[in-house]
Amino acid sequence: MKIEDAWVQALDAIKEKVGTQTFELWFKPLKFLQFKDHNLVLEVPNRFFREWIEDHYLRIISETIEGFMKEKVGVDFKLGEVQGTTALKKIESRRENRRVKLASRGIFLNPKYTFANFVVGASNQFARAAARAVAESPGREYNPLFIYGGVGLGKTHLMNAIGNLIIDSSRDVKLLYMPAEQFTNEFVYSMRNNRMDEFKGKFRNLDVILIDDIQFIAGKSGTQEELFHTFNALYDTHKQIVFSSDRPPRDISPITERLRSRFGMGLIADIQLPDTETKLAILGKKSELEGIPLPQDVALLLASKIKSNIRELEACMIRLGAHSSLSGRPITLEMAKEVLKDLIRDDERALSVESIQKTVCEYYGLKIQDIKAKKRTRDIAFPRQVAMFLSKTLTDSSLSDVGKHFGGKDHSTVIHACKQVEIRRDKDEDFKRRLDYLVRKIRSCE
Repeated sequence: MKIEDAWVQALDAIKEKVGTQTFELWFKPLKFLQFKDHNLVLEVPNRFFREWIEDHYLRIISETIEGFMKEKVGVDFKLGEVQGTTALKKIESRRENRRVKLASRGIFLNPKYTFANFVVGASNQFARAAARAVAESPGREYNPLFIYGGVGLGKTHLMNAIGNLIIDSSRDVKLLYMPAEQFTNEFVYSMRNNRMDEFKGKFRNLDVILIDDIQFIAGKSGTQEELFHTFNALYDTHKQIVFSSDRPPRDISPITERLRSRFGMGLIADIQLPDTETKLAILGKKSELEGIPLPQDVALLLASKIKSNIRELEACMIRLGAHSSLSGRPITLEMAKEVLKDLIRDDERALSVESIQKTVCEYYGLKIQDIKAKKRTRDIAFPRQVAMFLSKTLTDSSLSDVGKHFGGKDHSTVIHACKQVEIRRDKDEDFKRRLDYLVRKIRSCE
């Protein structure tokens, strides 16, 4: 059997053994280079990637390829083209040129955010596949596309990736990417200066519109009205619409029901918190792009300790790179613990009841005094029960301690609250998703 055919079959067999997620993260990026002196030579993206493969997957690669070749096979790895300072500067220069050219057309996309640079894991696989489908067939697949997830999980990356791929495929396309806040600001400006015809002409004649953080329009009736009509004008002419938000459409409030229904007319895709292995792959990709040599033990420290989001994970890596460059010290595990001591969280640290109360009250539009008071109206009583349930399940507090934080309620009241929330969670899938969202929000804020 030819080695090239054996490698293709070996990859299929490995995928069966390790599962799709691990395969996509660690095996799909491998490139066959040559087979020489009974050695299979594979190209890997960077040093971090090579170390992880050698430590965790070398045996499965060698055993699988040997099974197809029917002979003893060694496996060697070669780093891809080294991106030194000069090479990185050239790449950054090309990105900046692209940014400037697009900006001259009123298109403000980040050229760093592409599908090639987006690391796929179980937490984002569906959203990435949906975004890619939209970018390849705008206006025909999943229109509108609504992507939601917590802060710093990759929504903006996917939005920009959609725009960048569409621009590459059709340079004359009329595309606009902007935060919802900017849409609101332009609407208000146009209203005040009697330029609404110009505003409508700008937004209703697009081929593709991508609006980030759409939850910003909650409570802004004028903006919602104009967005509703803009949506209809674009949708009726089969133009692509993409929104992102930190919550699903049903949880954006206050918002008109007719606009909420428009958000859900196409496909809704969520992005969850990534697992440790996905975070490791993200760090490997980012360290390659930024030219920061990140040892495997340091990457594992970051991936296991940084719980909230990818943005914070990247920030820690950039901080280490900057400290290493300025001090002349190599990045080591000891150095990472020293530099990031104020950011790396202790896994054993308990969440606080106060932070849970604050997050729940913000979500339901209440004041903390409301859920500590004796009011029993449903708009207060149920959020209070939710806060009690989360306080009991997410902290080490006893039932009595939880009750004390809610105006001196006794432990039986807390038990009742927990049971009510559990019953609702088990019966109501929508409420379960809202509860999961609150848990993620609380953990990201702590």
